[in-house]
Amino acid sequence: MPLRLLVVEGNVRAAREAHASSYGLTPAESYASVLHGIEPAVVCDIALPADEGANLPDPSGLEGYDGVVLTGSALHIYEDQPAVRRQVELMRAVYASGTPAFGSCWGIQVGAVAAGGDVRRNPRGREIGFAREIVPSEAGRAHPLLAGRPRAYTAPAIHLDTVLTAPPGATVLASNAMSDVQAAEIGHEGGLFWGVQYHPEFDLAEVAAILGRMPEVLVGEGFCPSLEAVFEHVADLRALHADPGRTDLAWRFGLDAQVLDPALRLTEIRNFLEHRVKPHRSARGRE
Repeated sequence: MPLRLLVVEGNVRAAREAHASSYGLTPAESYASVLHGIEPAVVCDIALPADEGANLPDPSGLEGYDGVVLTGSALHIYEDQPAVRRQVELMRAVYASGTPAFGSCWGIQVGAVAAGGDVRRNPRGREIGFAREIVPSEAGRAHPLLAGRPRAYTAPAIHLDTVLTAPPGATVLASNAMSDVQAAEIGHEGGLFWGVQYHPEFDLAEVAAILGRMPEVLVGEGFCPSLEAVFEHVADLRALHADPGRTDLAWRFGLDAQVLDPALRLTEIRNFLEHRVKPHRSARGRE
């Protein structure tokens, strides 16, 4: 029997259409494709809570899923608007349902705020392209979410906001110089959420597509000296995606197998399926 997962798209229509125009898939469609790649016997439904009038499941409806996965988003959770409030309320329903949940970037921010944490613009600045030197905490080194990760690693990452205060019931599993909460487990109202601030689901082509849509930001914030430099950077990322054996490009970007090998890059998502989703389904089958 296939796993049944709900992929919660974090973006409003315009943002997901922009992503699809540069990458070919919306963030939720891309995430669903990643999940299929890890576990072919999976059925993914997509929820669009940022859309007004979206048909969203309540706790009893969520109980019919083996797991819930939250994508990233261009929204800011501290901005009080309906597209944000609907997602926080949906996450509270996920906690109440007891359904295993996992989220990347915006996903961990929603999971934190729904449980009483605080997310703000990162006072240390934007983390863009890759999160460097992510170090598991003592709890993280023993936690199944990070099983297989080394003592320090790099992962794709694109975010301006960060979890400043973890909610009650949270365990911080990893940090780096840019974000104190790079990975966490959050327990709330009988539910359990695993999340990461980075994007293990992003391949280099998806990172390149996002960076290619924000050249003015990269120049304006000093990441690149010119628009031409941005376009060269994006082209090199795409070239490395096409040929991960390009030692020259891997060296230039400072990337190793933790990013270049999909089996390693997807560690947290695979661990979520193996250690949370499948056991939860088995337990439900015995009820």
